[in-house]
Amino acid sequence: MCLPQMRTLIFVAWLLFYVSFLLGMKRMWTGKYVRSPLARALIMNMGTETDSPDSPGYEAQQWYHCCPDMLGEQVCSQFVQSHLDEDTQAFLRRSVEKSGWLFTQLYHSLFSSIFSPVMSRTSINGFLGRGSMFVFSKDQFQRLLRIEPEWKGQRMLDLGAGDGGVTEVMGRHFHEVFATEVSTPMKWHLQRKNYSLLGIDEWNRTGFQYDLISCLNLLDRCDEPLQLLQDIRRSLVPHTGRLVLAAVLPFQPYIETGGTWVRPKEHIKVQGKTWEEQVTHLSTDVFLKVGFEVEAVTRLPYLCEGDMYKDYYMLDDAVFVLKPQE
Repeated sequence: MCLPQMRTLIFVAWLLFYVSFLLGMKRMWTGKYVRSPLARALIMNMGTETDSPDSPGYEAQQWYHCCPDMLGEQVCSQFVQSHLDEDTQAFLRRSVEKSGWLFTQLYHSLFSSIFSPVMSRTSINGFLGRGSMFVFSKDQFQRLLRIEPEWKGQRMLDLGAGDGGVTEVMGRHFHEVFATEVSTPMKWHLQRKNYSLLGIDEWNRTGFQYDLISCLNLLDRCDEPLQLLQDIRRSLVPHTGRLVLAAVLPFQPYIETGGTWVRPKEHIKVQGKTWEEQVTHLSTDVFLKVGFEVEAVTRLPYLCEGDMYKDYYMLDDAVFVLKPQE
């Protein structure tokens, strides 16, 4: 057997082994290709009100649970209760459907395993057109900002916008939409959606100010988060400008450098063990020190499209609306 034929045979054997391994992992995770019980419960019963742990969808409702009495006195009055709504349900249904596309997921997994040593996960997702995020629905966004569906502002900026899925929820309320993003494939998605791209080092040097700046799940992946907050404050329209900030809790700051995760130069240590305690500390200590006060805060799930192992991924978010102190 000649060398090229042997190489082809080895590659085919490796590919078959890889596919078999992934199928075995999928069976282990999903139980003979049956989707997770929670996902099925959500799809079948999302629209129903749930009052007990035995009710389908009860676990999803816990994503929004908060004990306002455990929040600090200043923060308690600003809490906005959110719920599982139709836009969130639609995102979950799409995620469950896409995670069941077996051959697509096999291709995604193979592509990721080959390119993960040289590309970030964000860029891989951008190439594959997967991994979309969901932070809040249009109704949840409007309730937080206390705006009507037809309200329009002049200019907004989304820092670290990803593929622009969440940007779209906010952007419909503004005449001009700007975005920053590090990943080149994600920049392509933003350009296709006609958002104006700014460099990560130039957005605060454009000479104009923004009615809204969003910083969603970026604070714990930033090397200088306190400096970032100060730059945002200076870039907002005086008096009326607002910052929409989402933070994954528990707060665990790390940044990716050369394929490894390291501590940022400015390390924000958030005190408290519960969601409520950490929200209170962020509100009354971290944000106040850089000149922001909380106008509204809610608890939301930070959702991401899944893969062949899970229908979707979820992290616990605190979403704040912050206004500069006078």
